[in-house]
Amino acid sequence: MNNRQQRQTENASAEIFKYDADNGVSEYHVMIHARCPEDTYEQQLNAVVNAYFALLEGEIRGAVAVFKRYFLSDAANQSDMLLALTTESSDCALSIVEQPPLNGTKIALWVYLQSGVQTRVLHNGLFEVRHGAYRHLWSGNAFNRAANSEYQTRLLLNDYVMQLMEQGCKLADNCIRTWFFVQNVDVNYAGVVKARNEVFITQNLTEKTHYISSTGIGGRHADPKVSVLMDTYAVDGIKSGQVHFLYAPAYLNPTYEYGVSFERGTYVDYGDRRQVFISGTASINNKGEVVHPGNIRKQTERMWENVEALLKEADCTFDDLGQMIVYLRDIADYAVVKEMYDKRFPATPKVFVHAPVCRPGWLIEMECMGVKALENKEYAPF
Repeated sequence: MNNRQQRQTENASAEIFKYDADNGVSEYHVMIHARCPEDTYEQQLNAVVNAYFALLEGEIRGAVAVFKRYFLSDAANQSDMLLALTTESSDCALSIVEQPPLNGTKIALWVYLQSGVQTRVLHNGLFEVRHGAYRHLWSGNAFNRAANSEYQTRLLLNDYVMQLMEQGCKLADNCIRTWFFVQNVDVNYAGVVKARNEVFITQNLTEKTHYISSTGIGGRHADPKVSVLMDTYAVDGIKSGQVHFLYAPAYLNPTYEYGVSFERGTYVDYGDRRQVFISGTASINNKGEVVHPGNIRKQTERMWENVEALLKEADCTFDDLGQMIVYLRDIADYAVVKEMYDKRFPATPKVFVHAPVCRPGWLIEMECMGVKALENKEYAPF
């Protein structure tokens, strides 16, 4: 059901994950990397985009993009050209974040695609992907220019609550995943946490109910006045019994114990498959402590243990993963970490980017998405 391929041209390389569904929606994750650091940004951008369009004519023919994220090395100087290019072919929810690819190039791209779905942009900016009983609602690159990270986050979340409400949805019932990219995360993350905690209480998201799987990580917008960027994913049509939260208590503690409000992971059951979303996960133990401070190898291994435990709780393994995003605080750790990943996960689509984690002691963090076949007659197929 799952298969992985790699494609390479002179100027770009692509890693492709396919989940083939014979009688339903097939899913694809694609990671595209520029290969020539000496090229100009325009050349690298064209190489990545051309590689993507070549795949649409070949290996992923018939699939449509539902979400794209571009990782840039210098958003202030690169976003305008990217936006001018993507506006001409705007086909999905779009996320653009300054998180420099660690292979020395200026741009990388993650695309999530599906087959057999109907898509459209809603009037309020959400991107709708419809199939059968469900509407999947994606958004990318939400931002504002309020006075500080706390006010920006509060406004982002309140606006999103209203967007969902317009679609007959609620944050607590329908939102599956969020991402917060925080400029100067060591300084500004506290404001994000405060605003999120306070808004969540108003939406009945508490330690006694549940939170939402999330990544909060260093990253920035082209405009230096933007402290926080937000991407989101929600599903209309799901029932409460379809959504399950992952804890792995032998390895990880509940996030509220150290003052933050997100779930370690979530899986969603449909009639024909299980989708799993692992939040940004670092080298942490079940007391909330940083494990192996200063040791990138041991932190990577402990982080893998944590992710593996979360996946196991969802009856999944690393083999079910369609993509991985790996965040490093120190670019000097890239060679070591890439060698470790290439040895253990040679075929899984992945990207390594420079992005400080929300606690300085964490040298590395990863997130991932996966899917596996399931038969559950209680729910409609994906």
